[in-house]
Amino acid sequence: MEDAAAAARLDTILRHLCSRTGTAALTTFPTSAQIASFKHPLEFHYTLDNNLLTPEQRQFYDENGYLLIKNLVSGEDIERFRNEFAKICKKEVQVPGLIIMRDVAIAKSEFVPDQKAVTKIQDFQEDEELFRYCTMPQILKYVECFTGPNIMAMHTMLINKPPDSGKKSSRHPMHQDLHYFPFRPADLIVCAWTAMEPIDRSNGCLVVLPGTHKGSLKPHDYPDWEGGVNKMYHGVRDYNKNLPRVHLVMEKGDTVFFHPLLIHGSGMNRTQGFRKAISCHYASADCHYIEVKGTSQENIEKEVVEIAQRKHGVSTPITLKDTWMIRGRLVKGERTNL
Repeated sequence: MEDAAAAARLDTILRHLCSRTGTAALTTFPTSAQIASFKHPLEFHYTLDNNLLTPEQRQFYDENGYLLIKNLVSGEDIERFRNEFAKICKKEVQVPGLIIMRDVAIAKSEFVPDQKAVTKIQDFQEDEELFRYCTMPQILKYVECFTGPNIMAMHTMLINKPPDSGKKSSRHPMHQDLHYFPFRPADLIVCAWTAMEPIDRSNGCLVVLPGTHKGSLKPHDYPDWEGGVNKMYHGVRDYNKNLPRVHLVMEKGDTVFFHPLLIHGSGMNRTQGFRKAISCHYASADCHYIEVKGTSQENIEKEVVEIAQRKHGVSTPITLKDTWMIRGRLVKGERTNL
């Protein structure tokens, strides 16, 4: 009799809980269908509900801070980007505001007006062909899963990682992209990074520390590397070097989306070819700017402002916020704040 009474009480409690919270709240390992229909805002912390990502993809991004989508950009589009990059390197195309960077190991060598002298171009938002990458519907539909419907393209890059000179200068130190950004919240910012050719450890693929997006922004500065460090290649000064690393092997057209707090970098290019990738950092237009003075980002503000003043001949005081306000471009929805 006691067992029967206990079972009856338990059944009553379960019915009461189900009526208040729904059966999904009682399921330890819910099915995909249950996750897809359960809209509680705390189910996933780093992605938004829009029915594009599967529950498994959302859980993976929640736990790891990145998500790799295969074959997202066509080979035809990538070849167009490569051709435009070549024209820029040969000075056949002039792009306002574009920043052209060279590896520290070859920076003092005789300038050669082709791709071998350029390791990266930044801020290509005024180049119609390259900026087309940032507006591609197949990219934006994934971006919206992280930013929501009002999307700003904030930072653009085409990376041309050179064969290492022997000084290991083709490496990129482990860092968090949020170090460079004076806008928040971090969870409404995402990077889309597309391989323009097969990329693996031999030519310096991305290296990520899964799960580090759950931490805070760490102090960054130039690493103490014997072969020198490229301009503005700041790295995290203190992180657990024993954390598991994942090397993202990618095929041409594969795209990885990752959180701005995810610690990542890339190794040396040990091949004779130039490893190319194109990327854009997106933010919700609902984000807001912050003051970085007195924070760990003050050193990057000083460096960026000095470069901007020298490049554009600006004598009036400017801030890191000012330099970002002129870069941002609305690519979807409404420009509500940024």
